[in-house]
Amino acid sequence: MSDTAQSDQALPDAASPAPTALQRFAAPAALLVAVVAIVLAIWAVSSSHSNGSQALTSSSSNASEVVKLPGDPKTRVCSAYDTVSNAVNRQFHLNLGNNPIAKAAASANVQLALIGGSQYLLSQLDSATPSGLADAVRSYAQPMQEIGINGLAGAANGDPAQADRMTKAESAKQQIVEMCK
Repeated sequence: MSDTAQSDQALPDAASPAPTALQRFAAPAALLVAVVAIVLAIWAVSSSHSNGSQALTSSSSNASEVVKLPGDPKTRVCSAYDTVSNAVNRQFHLNLGNNPIAKAAASANVQLALIGGSQYLLSQLDSATPSGLADAVRSYAQPMQEIGINGLAGAANGDPAQADRMTKAESAKQQIVEMCK
């Protein structure tokens, strides 16, 4: 009987390394994803700034030049909003487990989705975008960038300034949703 009890106790120990190994590799994988996302976000922001400054230079040299992106402006901006909204929601609901590194990586992905998403939305605006929609997108993108960068700097969602940014973003978001119906 004691042999059976010993063999029963050995089974759980034999099965436990698999979850531990999975947990051991989940945190470094999440950290790697977060680092790659940070690098891509920095690259995207820096390349959009350089493109924006080139467009500003060329438009200031010839005031009659108007930058116009392809496609219907409202459709393009509304589609971009849907993509950004889905990306932020997806990252927000990402659960990599209880490991502190995994939690930090998931949080960083949310912040980067906010920052990158706001840049992407702004890049979809042009002179043909309906002014009300363009204003709403700018009003949404500004607090999104601030939420993201302050989140990366350690601001908690309960922080009063961060909560105010979230309220501003939510208000502008509702405007965009209404205009994109």
